Amino acid sequence: MTLSIWRYAHLALALVSSLFLLILSVTGVILAIGAVEEKTQGYKVDDFNNISLAQSIPALWEAYVEMTELTVDHNQHVSLEAFDEEGNMTKTYIDPRTGAALGEVKPQSDFIQWNIALHRSLFLKETGRIIVGVVSFLLLLITISGVVLIAKRQQGLRNFFAKINKDFFSQYFHVVTGRFFLIPVLLLALTGTHLFMVRIGLTGGENETIEHLQREDDGEQEQLALADFPVFQETLLADVEKIEFPFMPDDPEEFYVLKLKDRELYVNQLTGEVVEETRYPYSLLLEKLSFDLHTGRTNAIWAIILAFASLNILFFIYTGFVITLRRKGTKVKNKFTVANAEYVLLVGTENGSTLSFANKIHQQLLAQGKRSFLTQMNGFSPFPQATHILVFTSTYGLGTAPANAANFDKLLAKFPQNQAVQYAVVGFGSKAYPDFCAYAKEVDALLAEQHWATRLLDVHTVNDRSVEEFMTWVQAWNAKTGDELGVTPALYATKITGLKKFAVRERTTITEDNATFKVVLQPQGRQSFRSGDLLAIYPADNGRERLYSIGKVDGKIQLMVKLFPDGLGSEFLYRLQEGESISGRIVVNRGFHFPAKATKVAMIANGTGIAPFLGMIAENKQRRPIRLYAGFRHKNVLSEQYRQFAEEATAAGRLTDFKMAFSREEGRQYVMDLIRHDADFFADLLENKGVIMICGSLAMQRDVEKILEEVCPKHDLNQCRDRILTDCY
Repeated sequence: MTLSIWRYAHLALALVSSLFLLILSVTGVILAIGAVEEKTQGYKVDDFNNISLAQSIPALWEAYVEMTELTVDHNQHVSLEAFDEEGNMTKTYIDPRTGAALGEVKPQSDFIQWNIALHRSLFLKETGRIIVGVVSFLLLLITISGVVLIAKRQQGLRNFFAKINKDFFSQYFHVVTGRFFLIPVLLLALTGTHLFMVRIGLTGGENETIEHLQREDDGEQEQLALADFPVFQETLLADVEKIEFPFMPDDPEEFYVLKLKDRELYVNQLTGEVVEETRYPYSLLLEKLSFDLHTGRTNAIWAIILAFASLNILFFIYTGFVITLRRKGTKVKNKFTVANAEYVLLVGTENGSTLSFANKIHQQLLAQGKRSFLTQMNGFSPFPQATHILVFTSTYGLGTAPANAANFDKLLAKFPQNQAVQYAVVGFGSKAYPDFCAYAKEVDALLAEQHWATRLLDVHTVNDRSVEEFMTWVQAWNAKTGDELGVTPALYATKITGLKKFAVRERTTITEDNATFKVVLQPQGRQSFRSGDLLAIYPADNGRERLYSIGKVDGKIQLMVKLFPDGLGSEFLYRLQEGESISGRIVVNRGFHFPAKATKVAMIANGTGIAPFLGMIAENKQRRPIRLYAGFRHKNVLSEQYRQFAEEATAAGRLTDFKMAFSREEGRQYVMDLIRHDADFFADLLENKGVIMICGSLAMQRDVEKILEEVCPKHDLNQCRDRILTDCY
């Protein structure tokens, strides 16, 4: 029941706020891009963070006859309102070290101002601000409920970032990007809510009492040069928001007013004494921090992250509704009612896939003249004419019930049947989770305790929506009941859309010391792909997907595959013959494309992970420096082919160096040993913005990262993630 509450709350909040979130997300993307664009205007001077007021203000007085106000904006662009020697008022961006004009201060474009107004108030003034604030709060609740749902799906917070079991794209995208953009979206919602509360007076802001620290005048003091003012020497321009200059020079009653990030100072223009200090309240500083975090105006990288997070909210809306529609999407037609049903099919499901299996059985029973009734497990009630109850259920979280089965145990106790009923339970799940089909087993045990229920078949489990495993249950059911349910796999297969044809152009064979083979495929029709993308195939035509990294060579797809005994994908590919064709689809893997702007690239692979690198090297027509490190078990024909390829690529200038390690040969060596030997190279590569690409096993990736941390102690790998690209499984 708890899970249902969280899910329905998540859905209800999304439904209520989706239109407004759509508007806020689109405008948020535009404003974030605008914030990044402001950073590129080029008005920030070098070494800005080290310029003090003692350096800047005297230089400005030499360049201008009279100054009224200096402003440092969130981009650290310095603008000045002043009068030149001819008495003309100017307002320009300046170099604070010399006073030289850098460019005219221009207002934001009408387009940006229009988006700001829409984003803040929907053009509805105060009413709009309230709506936007409420929607920000709803987004906060949606985010929190989403975290709870992911935690339940992943079996607790400890596994929050563990591997996601992929049911279908929208579900996978929704959960994965939900984790990836959790912090940015949460901060957007939290800061938006806080700013709204400040505006309507629910929390302290600028109207709070401000602390004043006024100093007594100790009498006449010695006049100092501006460069010698202690406060000017101690204050950096980076800490300044605004400076108001004295209106009358040499008048001790006129002051420099320094508006810093956390306080305001009145400075005697003759002696440099701070005569009054005003500290801003913490609530005002918190409001400024919220505004900076919400807009990304102070940091270009954060603004880009916010742009992607805002864009991702749009995809959250889309994928969320796809998930919801999919749960409701399988059409169930009940010709019979609870009162006269002979076969009762109960379904417990999260995303609808279990329902599709049950519905196939339901339709066949109806076609055979059976009085079949299909409903969710939460629809359990008295079935006065039922002779058979079939339960098809998935498992959620820590072995718990899916949403539409949360009340089944209570209903089972509440509505005992008045006649003998035979039952069978089929569980659906994934062996990637430790509690595989745990709820199905629990339901089987609950039914076994009922005096009116007799088990017809032992509980049967289906891994990864396997049609073959489901067929085993169908055959057992037919043998036990004499029914004639279909035993054709295609009848139960999930239909995969968007598949393309690929013709087999080459397939090598394995040898005694080499279980890896090469497959070359020619895409049929126009299909765009790059080395590093993935090819998804469906060997059993039943919805089970297998992914392989692509190397693009001469416009063809080259796969390097290790043959595993009883391997679903590898055996399917190894059986292919030249001239045959297969169906599949290209999965764009943008995070693992060759980095065109990298100064140097180091490629690290083991086993079949070398495939995309061969394609990238072949396409390196710009001759960017590349080193390839590869680890294998044995020296054999295939490794010799890699060596020959590397020699040809080196001669053509497309590869700088190639090193191989063999773990099962004399003087065994691992790819990590090669990295440790070239420690200086990797340290220099990270120092000079080079890129490291890793492809192969996940265990190898962890070992490589551990070695990199060891040989590059000056570099925090977490801060280099944008330059360490991985595609490991």
